[in-house]
Amino acid sequence: MAPGLDFSAIDWQAPWLAPWRERGLPLARQVVAGTPVAQALGEDVAAPLRFVPQEALPPGQAYEQFIYDTGQVPTRDNLHDFFNGLVWLHLPRAKRRMNQLQAQAIAAQGVGAVRGPLRDAVTLFDENGAVLDAPAPLWSALHARDWRRLFIDLRPLWAQARLVLVGHALMEKLVCARKGITAHVYQAPAAIESIANVDAWLANELQSQAWSRKPFVPLPVMGIPGWCHENENFSFYDDSSVFRAIAARPA
Repeated sequence: MAPGLDFSAIDWQAPWLAPWRERGLPLARQVVAGTPVAQALGEDVAAPLRFVPQEALPPGQAYEQFIYDTGQVPTRDNLHDFFNGLVWLHLPRAKRRMNQLQAQAIAAQGVGAVRGPLRDAVTLFDENGAVLDAPAPLWSALHARDWRRLFIDLRPLWAQARLVLVGHALMEKLVCARKGITAHVYQAPAAIESIANVDAWLANELQSQAWSRKPFVPLPVMGIPGWCHENENFSFYDDSSVFRAIAARPA
């Protein structure tokens, strides 16, 4: 694979990549040097399963079902699949549980033009999710989408919060960070001590009954204090195209 400028563009000093930096940076350097993504990921000694080229996925077979049946992850040479592999390396139990839920739903319902509620929710979180450990007042403001209270009035409380990305598409989008990027956030009930702690807890949380109802809330991540310099000017939050109020229900 030719060196990839996209991989060179990853800012490993960005706050959202702090938990992924130690293992991710050396792997990204391998890819920039010409190593295929699947090979680079597979050289990690703690890889929980095999990463294989995309061509290993038989035509017509569902991606999630293939992973469940074979323990192999088809992987393309791009940022999206690189970050997917990085999440597999860090959150193997949670990723296996998401894959199990997908495979069970496929076995029960088949693969249709539209995913069912469970597969839809799990896919959304797998692609764009994050876990947030934060004080109760921040959660209250987030659920109310009271953005000025969340990010301005309660700004000091963010020093007590920790957001851990889970979605690999979310990570990919943040390589070229822009104001409107939004995560689907799931609440951590206790302090997040480490990625391993997140992995064990999240795997246990992934139960089909609750996840069919999409138990997460939208969070424009560039609003988080320390995530971009622009939000130090509080007019940043006046952009209603990003920081939207809850829509009023019809009378």
